[in-house]
Amino acid sequence: MGDAEAGDGEASGRIDRTIDVLGFFCPVPIAEARKALRQMQGDEVLEVWSDDPEVLHDMPLLLNRTGDELISVEENAGEYRLLIKKIG
Repeated sequence: MGDAEAGDGEASGRIDRTIDVLGFFCPVPIAEARKALRQMQGDEVLEVWSDDPEVLHDMPLLLNRTGDELISVEENAGEYRLLIKKIG
């Protein structure tokens, strides 16, 4: 799990960076996403894998501060896949 397939998620199917924070709980998933987004260029897509249900609340709060866009959230067997588009 964690590997993106072409056409999966984002309309273009492009995943530019993936972080796997399965097994880590707050604040690790949000801190790692913040760090990754700071290193990314505009229009790149970040894929985040987490099993911490708090990401459903905390990630939108982070993205409101950074101005980046939550493209999608998928849940499967307690694991969450979030796709985030870096803006700017």
